[in-house]
Amino acid sequence: MTTISPTAISSAATRLAGIVNKTPVLTSRTLNTLTGCTIYLKCENFQRVGAFKFRGAYNALSQLSDAEKAAGVITHSSGNHAQGVALAAKLLGIAATVVMPDDAPANKKAATAAYGAHIVT
Repeated sequence: MTTISPTAISSAATRLAGIVNKTPVLTSRTLNTLTGCTIYLKCENFQRVGAFKFRGAYNALSQLSDAEKAAGVITHSSGNHAQGVALAAKLLGIAATVVMPDDAPANKKAATAAYGAHIVT
């Protein structure tokens, strides 16, 4: 199992700098009142592809060796992970194949294809 250290977090932040959107952290008076504490909401819906999945995908793919990048990547997803991998691969010049279920939402398939991934159903 991988241990997450402060150094690993700092290294990931460096790799993601200038690539990911800086998304806001908000609070909600209503939720705070209902729970009796301060609730923080990290608005990753403002992230590229509309989800936090892009952060992890870009961080992972950016660490591949040149040989691994040349071989391309393949993943399975019906939505946000598919889009995150597809966009990260496009930005890094890596061929991406995404296996998607037949019943994956059409808008998710279209967005993944628009980022340049080859889709297999």
